[in-house]
Amino acid sequence: MMIEIAVALRRSLFSLGQGKVWLYILGPGLVAALFMVAVSVVFLDRLIGGFVEQPPMSWIADWGAAWLAGALAALAGWLVILSAGYLVAMLLTAVFVLPLMLDHVAARDYPDLARLGEDSFVAAAWNSVWAAALFVIAWTLTLPLWLIPGFGVFLPLSWMAWLNRRTFAHDALSAHATSGEARELRRHKATPLFCLGFVMAALAHVPVAGLFAPSLAALAYTHFCLESLRQRRSPGPWTSRTP
Repeated sequence: MMIEIAVALRRSLFSLGQGKVWLYILGPGLVAALFMVAVSVVFLDRLIGGFVEQPPMSWIADWGAAWLAGALAALAGWLVILSAGYLVAMLLTAVFVLPLMLDHVAARDYPDLARLGEDSFVAAAWNSVWAAALFVIAWTLTLPLWLIPGFGVFLPLSWMAWLNRRTFAHDALSAHATSGEARELRRHKATPLFCLGFVMAALAHVPVAGLFAPSLAALAYTHFCLESLRQRRSPGPWTSRTP
């Protein structure tokens, strides 16, 4: 499993040496950055004020630690804005950027892989929007669990990992895999696909680089899925075709 993920990440690094790929990487991240700046200017103070008035921040303030309540509320406000920015970048990447990136990567690195799928813009967009809606619902419902030590880190990463897998694993296979192949690969590779999503979700929390995490995730999933499909059609070890 780790070998598959390492190969996908290594190939992604090789792809970053191509100038055209950077056009796909930078676009959604820059738009997400502008979105986050605008949202923080308009809503950050309101978010912080709202969190301060809600338990457990209100309890902490009542206990005489208003500074701690304010710090936790500010952290929660920034996490909300960060997640919203990631969601915007993910949707832009999935709907508009990934199809272009997929064509480029497939032509350069997987020219032997036949396109047997149904590359539908509407289906891909619907999958991304539906996944984003489920992500928002699940993220909101599990907010109280963030108060449990460790869950405030684990849950956001896990939901972002799920979102990455649900969105990019589907779209990266849509043009090349038949519906049966796609279902089989997503089922058979469920664990490494989630782990890859977890790695890219962790990158989303790195300052600056996190804005480009969805595009980098799309690139990594493209390599992972196309190589998995190629190996399914022509069985062989993953390392046999690594650059």
